[in-house]
Amino acid sequence: MKARSGFSNLMRFAVVGVAGTSAHYALLLSLVEVAGVAYLWAAGAGFLLGALVNYVLSRMFVFASDRPHVDALPRFLLVALSGLLLTVMLMAGLVDLLGVHYLLAQVLTTVLLLFWHYLGNALWTFGQQPRPDA
Repeated sequence: MKARSGFSNLMRFAVVGVAGTSAHYALLLSLVEVAGVAYLWAAGAGFLLGALVNYVLSRMFVFASDRPHVDALPRFLLVALSGLLLTVMLMAGLVDLLGVHYLLAQVLTTVLLLFWHYLGNALWTFGQQPRPDA
């Protein structure tokens, strides 16, 4: 992994996240508004599409990781899965318990989980690998 400052990486992660979030929201809106899919299923599907977009772009442009895909991808998916579970819980709480519109709830959830995903991926998914001789 090339050395970059934490703040620089966070900013890159946020910019890359716009692409993943755009894919997420496009699928969410299409499924809810066009296909009539329930918002929780649509949010989950959108989240997974966004995660795939974010993995590819984060690996190349944020963390410049040389960790093999066989190691990094499962880690990334576990961080994403934890984020998916948090997304569903936050969406259900905001929409069903507090009466927030599903789109506003999704925006709030996305902002909250930005930091969760960045830290999980910076520290674990794409973090420094232990040296074999250590």
